[in-house]
Amino acid sequence: MTRIVVTAEIRPSEDEDKVKVAVANFFSFKTSRVEEGKYRLFVAESDTLSSLSKFHRVLREERILDAARKYLRRGVEGDRLQFMIHKQAAYVGKITFVDSESESPLGPITYTVFHRDLEAVVDWLAPRTSRGRPLWDNPMPED
Repeated sequence: MTRIVVTAEIRPSEDEDKVKVAVANFFSFKTSRVEEGKYRLFVAESDTLSSLSKFHRVLREERILDAARKYLRRGVEGDRLQFMIHKQAAYVGKITFVDSESESPLGPITYTVFHRDLEAVVDWLAPRTSRGRPLWDNPMPED
């Protein structure tokens, strides 16, 4: 079973709609909600890997497959893949991976992917490359 949860804090100085745009630039979600807490939290969810198709496309357009693969592989733990991207960069349509929340001053966008074969997910999103070109282009794994 596939489940993808993307979260982003909405800081007091931020426009909620801009946070939603930053998430939607790379993730086609089925449902979303705003949770209350220390900061409001925008939560978007999907049950299909096709919701990451925009992310998949932009990794190739920006030619950052090697860096993406490194970050994605490092984020695999059991049946969960987790990684973060810079929220302000995402708002303007750029993918910038971050290692810690402090690297994105208004908080990162956090992706959590649950899938039975996360290695296949990583290989689909960011395959190995030679001289910056993908060695193969795997099809999207089945949900």
